[in-house]
Order: sequence, then structure tokens, then C-alpha cells
Amino acid sequence: QVQLVESGGGLVQAGDSLRLSCAASGRTFSTFIMGWFRQAPGKEREFVTSISYRGSFTRYGDSVKGRFTISRDNAKNTVYLQMNSLKPEDTAVYYCAADSAIYSSGAGSRDASAYDYWGQGTQVTVSS
Repeated sequence: QVQLVESGGGLVQAGDSLRLSCAASGRTFSTFIMGWFRQAPGKEREFVTSISYRGSFTRYGDSVKGRFTISRDNAKNTVYLQMNSLKPEDTAVYYCAADSAIYSSGAGSRDASAYDYWGQGTQVTVSS
């Protein structure tokens, strides 16, 4: 079991930056692929980014590539999402997720169903 708690959401203007954090407790953090997803009202949950066990590999959704950066600190049991050049279309509830599967390489799956544990979400609102 692992518990995930997101923080750092808020209301910002277009072009601003924001950093989300996700603190994990429970099982050894470094054994999880970590991901961020988001869900806007009336839309399906969307893959944002994921990161491998030690942070060597990352992958990004096309809509955030070049603007968002995922990182993790296994010593602090925390994964981060740095969001730059925010746009109104980035407005959503952002969820942190953990995948306990064992991958031989890479940054895990883009599929939300692959993730076993989820945080409660944090709202990010970007005004134009």
C-alpha cells in the first residue's frame, strides 16, 4: 500500500509557472513508477507524464511536452511536476499516481488503468 498526497495547485495566469508535489508514504517509494494525470470537467482523464524508478527515464503527453518537467526525490518520497508557460487549457484537477508493476526499462505506462494508487487530486486553474 502507498498513500499519495498532492499539493501546490492554485489559480495562476496564462504564462505563469507552478510546481506540484506529491508526497508518498507506505511502501518503498523507489519501487513505483510515478505518473501525473489530469482531468478537466467533462473530459476523460489524460496522461501528463511519468518517470522511472530512479528518474532516469521520463515520458510526456504531447500537449505538455517542452513545458512540463517531472522529477522525483526518492530520499524524500516525493515526485514533482514543474509546469511552465501554463495555458488556460491546462486547467484541470491533477492527480499523482503510482504503478507497482515491474518494468525492465522506461518510464512505465501512459494508461491510467496501469496505476494502482492515486492521490486525491489538486486543482490547477489557469486564467487567460
